Amino acid sequence: MSCLSQVEFSIVIGKECKNVSQTEDPFQYVLGYTVGNDVSSRFWQTPERANGQPGIAKSFDKFAPIGPVITSPQVITDTKCLSVKTFVNGQLRQNGRTDDWYFDIPFLIRHLSRGVTLRPGTVIMTGTPSGVAAFMKPPGWLLDQDILETEIENIGTMRNKIVFEK
Repeated sequence: MSCLSQVEFSIVIGKECKNVSQTEDPFQYVLGYTVGNDVSSRFWQTPERANGQPGIAKSFDKFAPIGPVITSPQVITDTKCLSVKTFVNGQLRQNGRTDDWYFDIPFLIRHLSRGVTLRPGTVIMTGTPSGVAAFMKPPGWLLDQDILETEIENIGTMRNKIVFEK
C-alpha cells in the first residue's frame, strides 16, 4: 500500500454558522486550532479506483487523526505566521509556514459555510506545505511501523505509529 501523510493546520468550529457574510468576522465561530494529519492512500486516489471521487483515499478508518490539543484563539492570535513540520522516523519531510497557504481562514470559513451548516466540532484542514511524499525522488511513501510526527508551532506535536492492517 502506498500511503502518505501531511501536516495540516486545522480549525475547530465552536459555534454553528451558515452563509458567513463578508461583513461578519469568521473568527467568532472558531473554538480553536489543532494539528491535523492528512493521511491518503495513493492506491485509492487514482481515478480508475476512486470512480472520479478521490476523497475515498482520505476516508478510511484511522485516517485524519487530530491533536494533541485544541489551542484557543486567545493563544494563537495570528494564524498567518506559524511553523508547520512533518517528520518521518525523525527525518524532516515538510517544513513550512502558514503564511504560505493559498487560502486564509476567513476565506475558508466563508466558502465552506455557503449553503452548509458548520456545526460545533467541525474540523477544517487548511492545507499543507511542500514536501509531500508523492513528489519526492524517489517517492517517500509511509511504511508499516514508521513513526510520523506532525507539528505546529504554539499547538504541539502529534505522534502516530503507522500500522498497516494485515
